[in-house]
Amino acid sequence: MEEIASNFIHDIIDEDLKKNPDLKVHTRFPPEPNGYLHIGSAKAIWINSQTAKKYGGLFNLRYDDTNPTKEDDEYVQSIYEDLMWLGAEPTGGVFYGSDYFDQCYAYAEQLIRDGLAYVCDLSTDEMRAYRGTLTEPGKNSPYRDRTPEENLDLFRRMKNGEFPDGAKTLRAKIDMASPNMNLRDPAIYRIVHTSHHRQGNKWCIYPLYDFAHPIQDALEGITHSLCSIEFENHRPLYDWVVEHLGFNPRPHQYEFARLNVTNTVMSKRYLRQLVETGLVDGWDDPRMPTLCGLRRRGYTPASIFDFVARAGVAKAYSNVDYELLEHCIREELNATAQRRIVVLHPVKVVITNYPADRTETFTLPNNPQDPAAGSREVVFSRTLYVDAEDFSENPPPKFFRLRPGGEVRLMGAYIVRCEEVVHRADGSVEEIRCTADLETGNGNPADGRKVKGTIHWLSAAHAADIDVMLYGQLFEIENVSEIPEGKTYSDYLNVDSVTRITGAKAEPGLLTEPEGTRFQFVRIGYFIKDTKYPNTYNRIVGLKDSYPKK
Repeated sequence: MEEIASNFIHDIIDEDLKKNPDLKVHTRFPPEPNGYLHIGSAKAIWINSQTAKKYGGLFNLRYDDTNPTKEDDEYVQSIYEDLMWLGAEPTGGVFYGSDYFDQCYAYAEQLIRDGLAYVCDLSTDEMRAYRGTLTEPGKNSPYRDRTPEENLDLFRRMKNGEFPDGAKTLRAKIDMASPNMNLRDPAIYRIVHTSHHRQGNKWCIYPLYDFAHPIQDALEGITHSLCSIEFENHRPLYDWVVEHLGFNPRPHQYEFARLNVTNTVMSKRYLRQLVETGLVDGWDDPRMPTLCGLRRRGYTPASIFDFVARAGVAKAYSNVDYELLEHCIREELNATAQRRIVVLHPVKVVITNYPADRTETFTLPNNPQDPAAGSREVVFSRTLYVDAEDFSENPPPKFFRLRPGGEVRLMGAYIVRCEEVVHRADGSVEEIRCTADLETGNGNPADGRKVKGTIHWLSAAHAADIDVMLYGQLFEIENVSEIPEGKTYSDYLNVDSVTRITGAKAEPGLLTEPEGTRFQFVRIGYFIKDTKYPNTYNRIVGLKDSYPKK
């Protein structure tokens, strides 16, 4: 069995196994299909799937599709694709909350017959007023003492569609004076005359999550229902449902802290707003924290799970630095990514002492970190491209790249000296004329020849045109949970979060590499070919890593 680091959840399971060695650990991930999964979802997936894996148990995917007004098959499909991409196969099966509507209805009738649930006519606003506050108890509904017979009749009429939306709810009869607001006679069924994506028009009443969830867990044999910390105050209601419906064995709920990441919004409602208003290029925009956005950006499943593992599993709130996620993917790609030359802002260089009709090839390693990755040939000719940022006519101090009268090494090739700069009428540089020390080919200095600067280059006649997308963080505020009063997420959108560079030059072989291959563009960063736009490459992350210093 693969060794997986322990945490407080595993400590609980270890104790459970001591008491019951035959216990088969069974976990689940229950997303609502009302949007795309994000990086925060990855933590819940990792905890549930890896816990089941560690103990040789089972892991279920269960769609929480109990709210037909927000759900769609598009999201159902995307959730499954994300899990499979992450490698979190649902070994226990794929289920839907809607699969249990018949059982939930039967259990609701059971509670009514037992005098533990009643049909209430209060409106939403009236229920809120009756509920009380954190310091004041609630008041009993005037409909709380209806007889079981009357409640059964009304509930069945609700099911048969006799009442409009919001006219009635079914509420659990618990304690309106409970210090836990979730136990103050919570609604467990509501009327919604909306077609369901799987059940069609069979139902016009739907169970609420706090009622349906423990029933689903019990019916699937879930032993450890692992969820984020916002459900901690809901656990007494979870236990109440399980206890009063007589489930045995009983599932148990345990909570862990949500994954909060700096400069990132985890609200599916706001992420949907970004998509619907066209502020981003869909749910899979590489700036989005969605798993499909991270996938398109070029992040790997291993880097995401590594990030989650390093962030840790605890109950205490924390805000994890986005740079840790960048550090994880950078660390992986430094060891695995193929190296390729790309010139983002090409400027022409002519080697005046190199024959115009001559070409030669230089051998460059595909990955200096991995000799097994092999090498490739790069064509050299008289006319080259170098990056505009690697040349300065008026260089600042300690500028070791190309400048008038200065020398640099062309990576893996010759040392060249800048002899002349030709300008256009507008003053911009048209071409740089250099001479090469032809005794220094293949990157091997001639006797006594050493220069401080090395720059990358491409043969102009052999370079391919590509577009490059440089992505930054979507939000400028570090802790989005601390937005000042009167402000919204939109006030902190980073308008410079993406830069598109057209007309960049690349090694021609780059365009024929397999889809999904990740590259280091030497001296620039790590990139992957975009899945939507042709000949476009997305920056996954830059080369500079400041996280270990922080």
